[in-house]
Amino acid sequence: MAERLITHLRHVDLAVPDHAKQLDFYTDIWGLTAEHSDSGLTFLAAEGSPEQYVVRLRQAEDKRIDLIAFGAADAAAVDTLAERLGSAGVQLISEPDALRTPGGGYGFRFFDNEGRAVEISSDVAVRAHRVIEPGESVPVRLSHVVINSAVPEETRAFYEKHLAFALSDTLMHPRMGEMMWFMRVNSWHHSMAIARGPHPSLHHASFELRGIDEYMRGTGRLLRAGVEKIWGPGRHLAGNNTFSYFLDPHGNTVEYTTELEVLDEDTWHPHMYDFTQPEVSDQWGTANAMNEFVASRSFNDPDKGLFVAPPV
Repeated sequence: MAERLITHLRHVDLAVPDHAKQLDFYTDIWGLTAEHSDSGLTFLAAEGSPEQYVVRLRQAEDKRIDLIAFGAADAAAVDTLAERLGSAGVQLISEPDALRTPGGGYGFRFFDNEGRAVEISSDVAVRAHRVIEPGESVPVRLSHVVINSAVPEETRAFYEKHLAFALSDTLMHPRMGEMMWFMRVNSWHHSMAIARGPHPSLHHASFELRGIDEYMRGTGRLLRAGVEKIWGPGRHLAGNNTFSYFLDPHGNTVEYTTELEVLDEDTWHPHMYDFTQPEVSDQWGTANAMNEFVASRSFNDPDKGLFVAPPV
């Protein structure tokens, strides 16, 4: 495996037909802060995160993932990754250059094996952020992004080979085989996971809250607001993190979580978990059962932006 040059997950960028409705949800209900807004384009920050933004919303005719962005340690790492990907025949969207998004920095973009746009950047200015107080049920940071893949074994191999992602754990089904792979770029159990799905799309984006109390308060706020809950509250076995899944106004699944496991990477060995065992999906036994309805909601709509570079 190549040397790991990616340091962390930065943000996920979504295009949606109704920007105003999506913006209201993510600010008034979900708890993000809108900054650097323009007509039909908003950058949303998490109050506890040094990242300039963790979600970007863009008004568009088609719903899609515009971009998944990761950080690198420095400009040399960005250049090395761009050269490595280009030499391997990966389609670059842009060469390394100064970024014109909030916080600036230096980065480039490329298409992964299924056509998702990915950005790698360094030297982005740190946002003025703050400590989230006890009882404050707003996201501290973007925890992880899970993608659906029609060719998940190939997608896993792409991220392992080209970006040095490491496997933390795998979920399997006795009849259907391996179904989800948890991948890490640092000591967090996963920054991205790859799920077997009928088409490439966003499975879910997950947001870390301060602790169990804040996670439950946030879950309750969404329920009181009438937001459709898909699954939870509960605690997964893989990653040992809590989960409450909801649908945003455009049918994207979003998750509140906390206490995602931090691994000792030198000694960690990946597990193979059978998710038909109830304690694998939910150690607590408090969540509604994982079934075909729950799974289908996270299949999402087919992504209409594959191999099409986002305009921003």
